[in-house]
Amino acid sequence: MAQVNKTGQNRRRPKEPKAFYEKPADVTTSSDIIKEARSSLRTVRTKRPFTPLEDKRTLFSGSVPRSPNDRPPSAFSLGARHFDGSDSRPSSGTRLTPLEHMPSQSISPVSPSSSAEYVPHLAKPPKPPPLDSTRATSGKRRMHTKLKSALSQDGLAVQILPQPLERQLSNPLPSPTHQELLQRRVHSGPKERTKPPSEDGMPRVKSADSVPVHREKSRVSSSTSARAESGYVSDRVSSGSRSGGSSREEETPEEALYWNTKVSPVLEGMVPEHIGKVPEAEEERLCAACSALYDVLEEGSMFGRACKRRRTALRSIFKLTDVSNPRVQLQSARLMMALGVNGSNLNTLSKLILKVSKDNNNDLLFMEHNIVDLIVALMSDLDFKTQSHELLVYLVGSVRFLTQNHYKVLERFVQLGTIEHVMRIMKSVNEANSHGGKLAKGSAGIMLQLIATMRNFVDHKDHYALFISHNAIPEICRSMDLYPSDSETMMHVARIFSKLTLNPECCTVLGEYPTAFQSILALLSRYQDQSYTVVRLSFALGNLTAKNDDFRYCLFNAENAMEVILNVLRHHFVKSLQKSKSGSAEPAKSPDGDVEYENSASLVEDVLIKLIRVIANLSINQDIGPLIASNENCVDQLMQILEYKDIRTSEELVLNTVITINNLSFYDVIGSCIVERQAEISRLVLKLLMNDNMEAMIEASRVFGNLSRTVEVRDFLTSKKVDEMMVTLLDAGNMEIVYTACGVLINMMADEHRRPVLKKEGGIKKLTDVLVDFGRSDWQLASMVCKMLWNYSENITNSVECFGEQEAGNLIDKLADFLDEDTAMEAPEGVDWDPETMDFMRSNWRTEFCPVAAQLLNRVEQHQADLVPIGGEAP
Repeated sequence: MAQVNKTGQNRRRPKEPKAFYEKPADVTTSSDIIKEARSSLRTVRTKRPFTPLEDKRTLFSGSVPRSPNDRPPSAFSLGARHFDGSDSRPSSGTRLTPLEHMPSQSISPVSPSSSAEYVPHLAKPPKPPPLDSTRATSGKRRMHTKLKSALSQDGLAVQILPQPLERQLSNPLPSPTHQELLQRRVHSGPKERTKPPSEDGMPRVKSADSVPVHREKSRVSSSTSARAESGYVSDRVSSGSRSGGSSREEETPEEALYWNTKVSPVLEGMVPEHIGKVPEAEEERLCAACSALYDVLEEGSMFGRACKRRRTALRSIFKLTDVSNPRVQLQSARLMMALGVNGSNLNTLSKLILKVSKDNNNDLLFMEHNIVDLIVALMSDLDFKTQSHELLVYLVGSVRFLTQNHYKVLERFVQLGTIEHVMRIMKSVNEANSHGGKLAKGSAGIMLQLIATMRNFVDHKDHYALFISHNAIPEICRSMDLYPSDSETMMHVARIFSKLTLNPECCTVLGEYPTAFQSILALLSRYQDQSYTVVRLSFALGNLTAKNDDFRYCLFNAENAMEVILNVLRHHFVKSLQKSKSGSAEPAKSPDGDVEYENSASLVEDVLIKLIRVIANLSINQDIGPLIASNENCVDQLMQILEYKDIRTSEELVLNTVITINNLSFYDVIGSCIVERQAEISRLVLKLLMNDNMEAMIEASRVFGNLSRTVEVRDFLTSKKVDEMMVTLLDAGNMEIVYTACGVLINMMADEHRRPVLKKEGGIKKLTDVLVDFGRSDWQLASMVCKMLWNYSENITNSVECFGEQEAGNLIDKLADFLDEDTAMEAPEGVDWDPETMDFMRSNWRTEFCPVAAQLLNRVEQHQADLVPIGGEAP
């Protein structure tokens, strides 16, 4: 634990001998449990800064200039043309070695979707003569018949494959032999040509997607009927690229039959009739077709790369992106995710999801079917090292948008383990930058989306346990250390901390991070002009120091801690005065454009409230408090707030300031600026007693309870008739007001010449009534009454003259009753104490009330009458 350096100037002043009823400082009793609410040293409570829902959904607010390396474009066009029809070569495919010699003929791609393979564009060979002299036979039919005749010579009955499109040749080639033709038909790909025919003489049936030949679109319809004759129609029309978007693995006849009978009919119904915004009827038709395709693919176990004709399906799906209806776009995205698109198509898919998620009216569309599940499954395979930063920004940004407005959608993401995936990605980004130096390309833009997404998850206290279990808090602290110059990201970090620190366990984890306090102070200093960030960081510091004394040491001993806090306090106080003079009423907005406060002046004042709360919490520590009380800059700023701020317009700010002064006035040490300037402070606090704000009166009375230990302050209070006011407050009927009034009157009764005012204003009767009204329910207050009467009767000679005849009798009767345990432990009317409460009240009665009350009763009874000793004379 960090230690506070003490100096000789902070020694406590020598104290006068204590009264008999003051317990030693090292003695703790059960009554200490209820003293926290009334202690001279108290923490300050305040409201959490308001965080509105974001209506505008933008990946980057624009308030922070970013280079293209840090962020991809937020605006982009999107349609079917942006998807790669071949969907890239499968990872298992084998690339051919490029030829060393390029032919001199003109080269053209095999198909528009092919990216690397080319064939010579040669002249078309002349048609052979027809086999039947009476009927002209096309070259295709002749070739079909020729192949059938060749196979029949071997005595084999084979299923005739659909015919490939003829290559367009610029120069005639020699006609192939029967054996060459058979081998080329069966082994059509580059890889297959290296293999000998099957030993059993029966060629294996291949998927049409594995035949790398090009067809003219005009021949599609003419070849469909020929393919259907065999019951095995291979979809070579849409898969003629040699790049092999589908797997080159063999397709079984059963798979081909399932595709042709179940999948193909659905694909034919997925063709959109229009592009752009389509009518509702067509939207329903397309969505139904997408759902049907998803179902048949799932039934046939064709998801991912298990689908042999995956590219054929994707080409039809990609066309749906030209339809701008969000529901249709989401259904197409669902199919793409199920089929496992990768490469550039995966990037484009992330843009599609982002485009739909930008409109909050589409949020619930993601809950249809299993779209959220597929998005989370896609995230589970992502990390910073293997994926492009563009993909991560768009996909995580989509999750950020979807989780910021609808709790139902947010909960679904949480149930699917999204927090774990987000933290894994965040960890991979942080690890890439852990070696220092220049940040990795794109990491800042990704971190912004990750932090903003985590800010959405922390909106609900039920998720706090997940932050702890997934080590989210240390990772966020690590990000705070790596990206301190990114104001937008740090604003979201401040929002996270302001919510997490409401939970004690999260407070502990955050406070124990080695650089947490130093980093937060650095952000306060860096962004002191950005009130929306400062107010949340200050609120988090106030939460951390509210109940943990170790964290008070850690914060106070951080480098330049008080200097930073007081500089930011001064900066915002000056800004507050300027806005008050100008009468500024413009709303205060965060960087994303959301209105957070009614006006900017209220935001600046809220910063003051949160910072003063931090000082009040620090001053509770018995070592730190005297040092702060001796800080002239701190005391001066607190006094200026009391002087220039009105309780009627700045209630919380003024009350927090008075509570802080009360905490600091508790320390009567040499060098205390509170003690040195107590006359000025008394003047400033006095005006709070002259208004109708009851809470302000209570806090002011507490301050005077400490300051009235000196004669100078007591003289001031007497000159302002504060002693008479305190006697009047004994009739307030409010336990706390009566308690604070007794605290001031106890000190006032220390001076003999001030005592008569108590009897003159009817204070004796009022104090007896306080015993009757509040004694059984508050033995600490009853003890305060007895202490005050003890001080008042210090020079008593006659009880009647001192208290009054009736008052003395009532006081004796009431003290005697309350010193009887059976009578004292009777619960007040309408109150039912459980055994635990009864034990507590009995302990409090014995330790707090009985010692003082017994002594007071003895004194009053001894001086009840003038008794003449035997053998003596009356004085």
